[in-house]
Amino acid sequence: MIDNNWTKFKVIGDFNTDIRSLYEAWATPEGLEKWFLRKAEFYTIAGRLREPEEFILKEDAYEWYWHGFDDSAVEKGQILEANGTDFIKFSFSGNSIVSINIYTRNGVSIVELTQVNIPEESDPSKNLFVQCQVGWTFYMANLKSIMEGGIDLRNKKWS
Repeated sequence: MIDNNWTKFKVIGDFNTDIRSLYEAWATPEGLEKWFLRKAEFYTIAGRLREPEEFILKEDAYEWYWHGFDDSAVEKGQILEANGTDFIKFSFSGNSIVSINIYTRNGVSIVELTQVNIPEESDPSKNLFVQCQVGWTFYMANLKSIMEGGIDLRNKKWS
């Protein structure tokens, strides 16, 4: 049976590093900027900007900026869950929800990214299912490259 559900997907990567390092890569502004974003800003409920090495918490608001785009291309959202060890959930494009689950299997650390509530779109150029799945696949590969070899695959020359 073919699953034609275009409202959710999962991307899984294995990493030769510890769970704590992977969690820091997802749960701190500094960590996200090493492999994913040009700039990651998180704001506490009181509106204070989190420090680069400070862990995000549930209900933080975020503003994310990418290499290759100016500051008008900003993704804004909220942290829905962050347990401090191995799980993060946040709102994302088109009111979708992304969950990051980090665990160990067969001696390697696994990052399992699930994106749900993706709005269905009749215009293929606006299809978040495809755009996000391709994007997350690249960034998971870049996270692996950074964590295991220190090589950043992003093209920062367009920034």
